[in-house]
Amino acid sequence: MASPPSTPALPAQARRLTRALLVPLLALGLSACAPRQMVLGELADSLASQGQSAEDDLDLARDAAPFYLKLSESVLREQPGHLPLSAAVAGGFTQYAYAFVAFEADRLEATDARAAARLRARAAALYRRGRDHALQALEAAKPGLRHQLETQGSPSALDRKMLPSAYWAAAAWGGLISLSKDDPDTVADLPVAIQLTRLAWAVDPAYGDGALASLMGSFESARPGGSPQQAQAYFDEALRLGAGRNVGAFVAKAEGLAQPAGDKAAFVALLQQALAVQDTPGSPMVLSNAVMRRRAAWLLETADDLF
Repeated sequence: MASPPSTPALPAQARRLTRALLVPLLALGLSACAPRQMVLGELADSLASQGQSAEDDLDLARDAAPFYLKLSESVLREQPGHLPLSAAVAGGFTQYAYAFVAFEADRLEATDARAAARLRARAAALYRRGRDHALQALEAAKPGLRHQLETQGSPSALDRKMLPSAYWAAAAWGGLISLSKDDPDTVADLPVAIQLTRLAWAVDPAYGDGALASLMGSFESARPGGSPQQAQAYFDEALRLGAGRNVGAFVAKAEGLAQPAGDKAAFVALLQQALAVQDTPGSPMVLSNAVMRRRAAWLLETADDLF
């Protein structure tokens, strides 16, 4: 699926983990003089903010993510309608599944198919977990939304504050569907995920510096009867919005358009462009770019096997 936008739900440094651990302890100390829900709300705000930290060390991000996600998930269960935290948690599960679980499955496929299958099953479960957290918060903000989506109704427009959760719900849903080819019920949700993505698109097509446009392109190329021309328009818009800074936009177009078309030359050229992207120090896209740069390098190495 398309690359994630530049708001990874992964802590940046070890000291952030320490601070995250101290926050709930402080909250416990304050509980005698402040309403419990107020304390939980402040904790949710803090965790959601930490989930937007920049990080360029993939190993540190991978090792830090489980602690952050488990802590944030426990708070989110107490505050299920907290949209910023739901987006951070859904984004964290989605990126962790994509970057560290599904990608490892792809790498192992040629040498250990059973291990790859186990990893894909785990990635699917993580995608589902992230999606459900985001959908629950969206439902709290807009009761009846999921029913309207599933019955192919016409939900009213999303509020802008719902956009991050809507994006991550759709992105996680797409990841889940991509790993569920043997599960007809899950695959049948593709139109629902697409409709949610279109609702997000109606709010802000530029969301995520091209990430939402990439997701629209990926869904367009994946749906039955999808238009390659429309998919290309979405991918080109993602590249324009990324202004040469979004590695994932190049990778998404390579995998979503060039590879299905059997165009190896375009595939290789796009991946080489992805690898040539230089990050601006302190950019919030550093982590997502690092993830996609690693995938681009692997795709180039295996290009002969893909065509």
